[in-house]
Amino acid sequence: MALDIMMSICHDYAMSFSNLLEGPLFMRKSTVHALAGTLALVLVTSFWTSTLVSELFLDQQAIVMVKQAIATYGLIGLVLAMAATGASGFSLGKGRQGRLIAEKKKRMPILGANGLLVMIPCALFLSMKATAGAFDTVFYAVQALELMVGLVQMVLLGRNFKAGLRLSGRLRPASKSADAKM
Repeated sequence: MALDIMMSICHDYAMSFSNLLEGPLFMRKSTVHALAGTLALVLVTSFWTSTLVSELFLDQQAIVMVKQAIATYGLIGLVLAMAATGASGFSLGKGRQGRLIAEKKKRMPILGANGLLVMIPCALFLSMKATAGAFDTVFYAVQALELMVGLVQMVLLGRNFKAGLRLSGRLRPASKSADAKM
């Protein structure tokens, strides 16, 4: 039910977003999609890396700063990048078929659900706990969940990125002889 509502909202947003991109003032949809998708992947990767480095090598004050920065500034950029990626992707994929398009469309609800139901609540909760200095078992359990789901997000975004490069012709499909060697 929640995924159906989310997909409906994304679809409606994609339709209005695609109308905006038709005008002469904006870049091509494919450029917006590539830039927004790249930004989303970079942000998720930087959040994950910053969290891991601060947890393993830095003091609690650094952890607080990382958690606050992600929750205060990072989530806004990530949500906007993901929305632009999804909307432009829906618009670009309209009427197109094929294995790569189908795979990208299959990954998007997982990315959206992970982001809305796990990553955003975890980031806000961890920021609140860190700010309060409550580095307890619950904090570290939620931190572990956030890192695991973040890794899933990076893999799914990376696969969509690679599929997008193939769809655009910037990356050639692997040859069958190369596949046989592996």
